[in-house]
Amino acid sequence: MKTTPLLATVLVLFALPAVSYSPYLDEKFPRRLFWGDTHLHSSLSADAFGLGVTLGPEQALRFAAGQEVTSSGGLRAQLARPLDFVVLADHAESLGLMERVKQGEPELLQDPEVKRWHELLNGSPQQVHSILRKFLSRKGRQDAFSRLGKAASPELEHSIWDASLDSAERHNKPGQFTTLLGYEWTSAPGGSNLHRVVIFRDGADRVGRLLPFSSAQGDRPEQLWEHLQFYEDSTGGRALAIPHNGNLSNGLMFPSAERFGGGRVDAQYASLRARWEPVYEATQIKGDGEAHPLLSPDDEFADYETWDAGNFEGEPKTNDMLPHEYARSALRLGLELQARLKVNPYQFGMIGSTDSHTALSAVQENNFFGKHSGVEPGPDRWQHLVGKAGEKVVRGWEQASSGYAAVWARQNTREALWDAIKRKEVYATTGSRMTVRFFGGWDFTSADAGHPDIARTGYSRGVPMGGTLPGR
Repeated sequence: MKTTPLLATVLVLFALPAVSYSPYLDEKFPRRLFWGDTHLHSSLSADAFGLGVTLGPEQALRFAAGQEVTSSGGLRAQLARPLDFVVLADHAESLGLMERVKQGEPELLQDPEVKRWHELLNGSPQQVHSILRKFLSRKGRQDAFSRLGKAASPELEHSIWDASLDSAERHNKPGQFTTLLGYEWTSAPGGSNLHRVVIFRDGADRVGRLLPFSSAQGDRPEQLWEHLQFYEDSTGGRALAIPHNGNLSNGLMFPSAERFGGGRVDAQYASLRARWEPVYEATQIKGDGEAHPLLSPDDEFADYETWDAGNFEGEPKTNDMLPHEYARSALRLGLELQARLKVNPYQFGMIGSTDSHTALSAVQENNFFGKHSGVEPGPDRWQHLVGKAGEKVVRGWEQASSGYAAVWARQNTREALWDAIKRKEVYATTGSRMTVRFFGGWDFTSADAGHPDIARTGYSRGVPMGGTLPGR
């Protein structure tokens, strides 16, 4: 039988090996940008609760996911655009215990002073206001942390931590909305800000095995890193820490010689810091920590939301502290330390987050609810001081409506987002959701800028933001 030309052509086509057309099949690099807040407080934070916040983890997570909630001041609130992810970073110190004081937890009320707080919190508006005023001062908060820490049993603390983790698990919807598990370690020696947010890659099955590490257990960053190493060794999980903006640290955030607690900044310290703290929170409600006019005199934007009068306790700021507080100068210090120690402790990426103590991740100025419930919008907002920094009086209206973390990742999941933060493929904004992406390398050409697939070109010929350039 003769084979017709058409049949022969068909037979040849069927005999050809399978060829992949789509260029995205084996792609490993991220193409999606996700927006979130890695630093949000609810009523589980003793200071937030003491300042009148009534919204707990459930409302905080619902709001971040785009749902309507009612604020502590009774106002309906909603985001114009939901976040992609959030970290409920309540303080490890006395986590959730102030709520239990108001509810009358028997083991806490065995302390006579705590029992008095319970009575005041359930008394007249004047009595409530008197006890809330107590928690405005750092001394008042420290007193509360100390008393509650001694009164609470490990079983009670675990029950509160487990309930918070359960809320996060219920709201975690991989691919849609991610709740990264975490907390805040709140060290403030002498009123100087050394706070860190701890973020886990894992779910509650691992994270719930250990209680959050508090500054009462250790107030030096090295002690926190040691605990995180213990967490990883004992659970098989992963964790990292994010330092807060350092403008309230009075020179302690980025040491180059002596470090807080004693000892020199040596290669071991540099290695540990680089290991545990890949990114830095450069902007938030308490001002901006990227640049300062005295450090960047040629940058007209270096004075954006500058809080530089002192620390939480009003210790005055001196100019020699500034290079050890701001991100740009820290990057320079890191290069100097690398030349001396062969390790760069400050090769970090930058993110922004809110540090909101209202349970509301709202940063748009037309939808901003302030630092805490006392300065929410409305005619009855508190007119007293939020705090003092040196001679500067800081009022609620001076809180910066800032910021968000932008993360380049392949998927909206805990693992993918955590990995992106760890590799520093992130950036900070003060809330505006601008899409920014850049690559560095030695082999780019001018034609690459017009390539239809800049991401593929960038990854194939260079490194993304957060990456390390190889030697030329």
